[in-house]
Amino acid sequence: MAQDDNLDFAAVLVTAVHDMKNSLFMLLQSIETLAADIEDTSPEKSKQIATLHYEASRLNSGLMQLLALYRYEKQKLPINISEQFVFELLEEQITRNQTLSENKKIDIHLNVDPDLTWYMDTELITYLMNDILVNSLRYTKDKIKISAKIHNMQLEILVEDNGPGYPEQMLQLGENELADFDSTRGRTGLGLFLAKKIASAHQINDNTGHISLKNGGELGGSQFMLTLP
Repeated sequence: MAQDDNLDFAAVLVTAVHDMKNSLFMLLQSIETLAADIEDTSPEKSKQIATLHYEASRLNSGLMQLLALYRYEKQKLPINISEQFVFELLEEQITRNQTLSENKKIDIHLNVDPDLTWYMDTELITYLMNDILVNSLRYTKDKIKISAKIHNMQLEILVEDNGPGYPEQMLQLGENELADFDSTRGRTGLGLFLAKKIASAHQINDNTGHISLKNGGELGGSQFMLTLP
């Protein structure tokens, strides 16, 4: 094969992932429309559609992870900072996953000042928060609480649930070990590894964004905290 005919496999892969993401987005919209149409007529089918929506959301998150990992590997995790209403961003993620939360009868409480704004990369933080919410929906018993506030001149977003919490070994892992973590309970550390990278990409002077994981709190399950400078 001539040199000019050689393909940049990474570039082709990124293009393919973008195309798949667009198709998945259309699929998710169709699933949401279908779920709304049959919600009151067939509870069993509604449950199956909610499961389908959840799995499609996980596929979408997986594709986003591939893109983020590629950019991180190339040291090109671009940050586009703009002012964002925090309530709107978080409410959008709740609405996006409404099909699953309603079918599983999970109560999601959002406690955020509607006027609260912060500077962030909206696309990356949207991905991060959606991934955390999807995981909470999977593991919680029936309650999720999302809150946000300014503390010490930094934005803190807290996601809590009343599920079994993070595995103890996950709480003790370092950053590189977290990327490889995959427990028998199904939790993966890859999303959290990327969450750390996205958070730390937000930096003002000596202040760097970060995440923290705990168990307990008001609901007794997992607690995910995102802090942005």
